[in-house]
Formats: sequence, C-alpha cells, structure tokens
Amino acid sequence: MNPKALKSLEYYKIIDQLTEKASSQMGKDLCRHLLPSEDVYEIRHMQTQTRDALTRLFQKGNISFGSVKDVRGSLKRLEIGSSLGISELLAIAGLLENTNRVKAYSRNERGDAREDSLDGMFESLEPLTPLSAEIRRCIISQDEISDDASAGLMHVRRSMKVANDRIHTQLNSILNSCRSYLQDAVITMRDGRYCLPVKAEYKSQVNGMVHDQSSTGSTLFIEPMAVIQLNNELRTLEIQEQKEIEAVLADLSNQLTPYTTELAIDLQILTKLDFIFAKAALSRHFKCSEPKFNTEGRIHIKDGRHPLLDPQKVVPITVWLGTDFDLLMVTGPNTGGKTVSLKTVGLFTLMGQAGLHIPAFEGSELAVFEEVFADIGDEQSIEQSLSTFSAHMTNIVNILNQADSRSLCLFDELCS
Repeated sequence: MNPKALKSLEYYKIIDQLTEKASSQMGKDLCRHLLPSEDVYEIRHMQTQTRDALTRLFQKGNISFGSVKDVRGSLKRLEIGSSLGISELLAIAGLLENTNRVKAYSRNERGDAREDSLDGMFESLEPLTPLSAEIRRCIISQDEISDDASAGLMHVRRSMKVANDRIHTQLNSILNSCRSYLQDAVITMRDGRYCLPVKAEYKSQVNGMVHDQSSTGSTLFIEPMAVIQLNNELRTLEIQEQKEIEAVLADLSNQLTPYTTELAIDLQILTKLDFIFAKAALSRHFKCSEPKFNTEGRIHIKDGRHPLLDPQKVVPITVWLGTDFDLLMVTGPNTGGKTVSLKTVGLFTLMGQAGLHIPAFEGSELAVFEEVFADIGDEQSIEQSLSTFSAHMTNIVNILNQADSRSLCLFDELCS
C-alpha cells in the first residue's frame, strides 16, 4: 500500500492504538510494523486468528505477556558457551514463567473441545518449569544470590559471618577502651575495610593503618593493627564468594544451553500471541465484527462507525459498491459526513486487510484491493491557493496513471 493513503486515511493512528494493547515490547514492535496484506488467504487467516483470540478474551478474560523480554542475545551467548549474568537469567526465568501462565490459560479457558487457529501455537509452548524454578531458587533478586545456591557458596558465607563477628568483637573491644580518642563511637567502612574514626590529634594512640580522613582533616579513619589480619581474611573470603557466584551462574547457564531452541520458539510464539491478542483487544474496545472478504471488488459496510470519532456522537453509515456499480459519487452539504464516509470505507479496507476487525454490523463485506489511493484533504479550492490546487491535480493524475481494476480510489472535493 502506498504510504500517502495510509497517512491520509489515518491508518497509523489505529496502529498506535493497537500498539498500546500489546503488553510486551516485542509484541508492540510487531504491532508498529503491521501493514495491510494483498493475499486473500493470509487476510482470512489473520481475521480468523483475531476472532479466535477475541473468543478467548470473552470466555477467559485478559492475558498478559508483560514478562516477555527480548532474550535473543542471551540465547546466542548460550550457544557459543558463554555464561549469562543475573539479569539475563532472570529474564529467561520470566519468559518461562509467562510461558507456563499462557499454557495454563490455553488449557483452562474453554469447557468444550473445539479447536481453533491458535491451538497449535499454545501446544508448541514449552514452559520448562524445572529450569525456571531452579533459577528462582538460586537467584533471589538482581542483587542477591541465595545462600543455598551451592554448597560452596553456603560454606563461604558462613565463614564470612564468622569473620565479621570476630572483627566486630575485636573492634568493639578497642572502641570501648579508646573511646576518648574517637570522634564517634562507631565502626565504619573505608575501601572495604573496617575502621574506627580517630581524632587527628590522637593518631599516635591508635596503632594501625590510615585509610582516609574527613574533609576537615580532624578525623582519621584507622584500621587497627589487631584487625588487619582479620580484614585480610574477610577480603579473601569475599573473593571466594564472587568465584562461587560465578560458578552458580555458569552452572545455571549450562543447564539452559540444551534448550536454546525451545526458548527461542517460546519467545517467538509468545510475541506472536501478544500481537494477535492485541488485535483482539482492539476489536473488543471498538465493538468490532469480523468482515467477510472477496476478490470481486464488492464492498458492503453495514452501520460502519469511524473508530477515531467519539462513539457517542458518530453517525453509522451503510455503504455498498461493486455489485451493480463500481463508481459511487457522494454529494451533500458541508459537514454532512462526505469526507468521513470516504475515510471510513478506506480505513476499513486497510484495517481488514491487516487482519483487524472493523467497527460495523455483523456480516459486513470488504474486497481485497492490491492498492488503495486517497486524495483527501482540506483547502483544495483554486480560489484559496493555486499551489494547493496544482498539487491536488498532480495527485489525481498520478492516481489515474497507477490505478487498475484491483484498486480502491477515494477522491474528496473532486469538483472544486
């Protein structure tokens, strides 16, 4: 379809509303790039998918795909043997959990055994529940790995707790015996080392290593000699802890590696379903119906309502074309609805060929056109602007040069 017609008929405004109905970023991307098709079989298939998703929405309620994040980069890293980070593993866990919810939605939403066009996609989903459960067991949040993620990590963290207790016991003993030398009776951290805030004039009274000083220079942060060895031990344990965490992440990544194909398929299907259910949600929002399609150029819109007008004020129109005649001229006074009628016919055609339902009465029929042309705009009078009139005429000539029997041509104010 030519971009000018898509813009003139406000197709992209419908696409914006469709995009808002999708819940995942990848689903929104599919919505943004949706264009009308010229293949009647593809159009009918897309219409069927929208209808079946709408049926599920009415029977079961809303479904969310918000946890579906783009993990294609992570899957590539797994395929070449790399380990994933915490955020990447949590994203995959979210994908699998969403897969599980969507699979459950499919199993439970209908009491009958009737199959529809979406069953195949739902059945192809693989939740891989043990893998997502293992990731959640090991990773508590973006910043925290569980103590029992591995035996080695648990042992290191127990040793760290013991070392911390010994350091605090030693520092509390020094703090109580040297309270008069300290600026505050607190234990602080500098460069990852436990220190005491010592008044500058009493520096010689506290034997240890100076790590920092206050902005005024009146306070020195000293690591007492008595805890230097303990701090060294704690630092060594922290390094071991990091190695154990890396080992946990590597192990989780290795468990995922054999399932990269299944994960990629899950991602693809969930994105497609999010896109299809967004179309169904838009249909429900506008109170739409599924149009019939033909390749003979027949249009019969029953009580069509332009979707961008106030639903409380919009006047429904009934239009037919292509059976007894293929040229329709609409006349009437200003603000009589002529332009809106033209735009409604053109927009419904574009929406229908994109797999979207149309806000019209059940049984409306649309034709599949290879091209839609529109010369619609304001201020097309020769008295107002010669340049506007010239552009108007040039556009009409271009349309007449390109149009054929498989084209829908819409002209507004043709006789001005």
